[in-house]
Amino acid sequence: MSLSNEIVLRPRFNFKVRYDNEHLLKLFEDKNGAQSDFVVSRVDDHLFIKIPKAKQHFWSPQLHLEINKDDTDNNSVIYGLFGPNPTVWTMFMFFHFVTAGLFIGFGIWTYVNWSLGSDYAIQLFATLFTIVIWFALYFGGRLGKKTGMSEMHQLHHFMRDTLRDYDIHAER
Repeated sequence: MSLSNEIVLRPRFNFKVRYDNEHLLKLFEDKNGAQSDFVVSRVDDHLFIKIPKAKQHFWSPQLHLEINKDDTDNNSVIYGLFGPNPTVWTMFMFFHFVTAGLFIGFGIWTYVNWSLGSDYAIQLFATLFTIVIWFALYFGGRLGKKTGMSEMHQLHHFMRDTLRDYDIHAER
């Protein structure tokens, strides 16, 4: 069963380019100095394309590109990942893990009180409330993705325009 891209919080893509990876990495670095709409930073074969701080909001995405050398005829493979700021993503995952931990803890507490014949209404309420918190986190993430969608398109267009003159063909 395949999942639609609608529920993916961090969309990915990849494609081949018929140029050397160092040439493409240099192209993005040069483009960084020639414009001010995006911030491009490079670490080894990884490029991070971000919205400038002055234009960012909490849900602003970034585009992470990994440009690897392909083994055939100076080709490169570009792997792309759209996602939120790593700090936001880490905080979001932390909240998910805390919520899961609380769910397990309250669930165990509810079961123990039920097994002992004690009153367990408060523990059951807390267990069910953690489910409500998880749904709130999930829909908050979806709302954040929707809020940053126009910026995701801007980042993608910047990448596409930078590579416009190069022979690109999609790969699945």
